Amino acid sequence: MNNNSNNNAVVVFSGGQDSTTCLFWALERFDKVIAVTFNYNQKHKLEIECAKNIAKELGVEHHILDMDLLNQLAPNALTRDDIKIEEGKDGELPSTFVEGRNMVFLTFAAILAKTKNASHIVTGVCETDFSGYPDCRDVFVKSLNVTANLAMDYDFVMHTPLMWLDKAQTWELADKYGKLEYVREKTLTCYNGIIGDGCGECPSCKLRQHGLETYLKQKEELNK
Repeated sequence: MNNNSNNNAVVVFSGGQDSTTCLFWALERFDKVIAVTFNYNQKHKLEIECAKNIAKELGVEHHILDMDLLNQLAPNALTRDDIKIEEGKDGELPSTFVEGRNMVFLTFAAILAKTKNASHIVTGVCETDFSGYPDCRDVFVKSLNVTANLAMDYDFVMHTPLMWLDKAQTWELADKYGKLEYVREKTLTCYNGIIGDGCGECPSCKLRQHGLETYLKQKEELNK
């Protein structure tokens, strides 16, 4: 395998809380950071606009890749108006799960990374606060890392800085970089497409808000 190790990184970037926190994490560590956003015909185009605006504000090179084929192959509540947002029951995955999304995203991120002479790929997936998505698991990312290295003969390192953090700890990480309010106000996590604190009703907003309240309470207790 070629030794192409360097200190450049590609961040899989949706404009949401997790990927924006990962972007700040990457900016602290790598010489050059490139963000890549995937347009898979998600209902809320504001998500892509959020990503564009954040990348522009931070002076980060940003690429938006057309992944519309994913929507054709994997109908889900994030892309179809006729599919309701529902949490999984009896071990089933929620309707927001997009089959193979992270596998596809990380594969294309790796292709971009090689063309941009970047050895590091950063993604915000985690096992701690997730809905059972199989492609958010640590074992999956490690497996795909090996596969990408072999397939492209390149020394990629796939980083998952949030893998073992819950939402409160993710807020804490953003706060560590002095970016808690930035992440709170400028990112889009809401399944109903409302920027910032969101609708407060969808599963994503509830998880985000609970994590924020937990962290702020912990911070207050420490500061007493």
